[in-house]
This record gives sequence, C-alpha cells and structure tokens, in this order.
Amino acid sequence: MIPVLFAWNGTALFLARVFLGILFLVHGWPKIKNLKTNASNFDGMGFRPGMFWGTIVALLEFFGGIALIFGFLVQPVALFIAIEMVVAGLWKISKNQPFVSGYELDFALAFLAFVLATSGGGIYAVDYLWPFLYF
Repeated sequence: MIPVLFAWNGTALFLARVFLGILFLVHGWPKIKNLKTNASNFDGMGFRPGMFWGTIVALLEFFGGIALIFGFLVQPVALFIAIEMVVAGLWKISKNQPFVSGYELDFALAFLAFVLATSGGGIYAVDYLWPFLYF
C-alpha cells in the first residue's frame, strides 16, 4: 500500500463520478431527445416493450448522469447504472460479440459504477453535504 495516495481518495471519487456522469449524460441525450426511435431500437434488440425499457434507460442515463455530476443520490444511481451495463454486456455476449470491441467497455463501466455505488460520491458530492438522504 502507498498510504499517501489515500489523501487523494476524495479527488479520485470526484473525477470518477464526474467522468461517468458526463459519459452517461451525453449517451442519454440522444435517447431522451427521440424516445420513439429509442423505443424502436430497444424493440429491435429484443427488449420489449421497447417504449418502456427504452424510456427507463434514457431517463437513467440522462438524469442519472446529471445526478452523478453533482453528486446527488450517487449510490442508488450508480447501482442502477451498474445493473444496466451488466445487462448490456450480457446481451452482447448472448449475441456472440467479442470481448474486445464488444462488451469490454460495458463491464468496465459497470465496475466503475459499482465502485461508486459501494464507496459513494466522496467529499465533493452533494450527498456528503446532505447525509440525511440515506437511511
């Protein structure tokens, strides 16, 4: 272990949270902007009803991304994102996509989200200022 690095824990969680938030915000925006096309895409992938699942994913990615950026409800949002990305990765595996240029990034994002779900957003998160949000 390198104890001096523990001093950077809050900064590392902040950077991970903001990076993941921006990533999901920009991927959620096209989905939320055109829910009809998004629903059709989800139907085509086999997630039926597409309007239901596509809307849930669009809302989670867009508003969840915003929440992560600000550090609001980090643990539940990150947990849902981790679940979403595991499902995406497993879907790609079921379609025989390769690990590289296939599902590796889905699982990398799932693991990053899981780290945030288990660690919280850090000292630079709104959650840190309002601890009563959690039981």
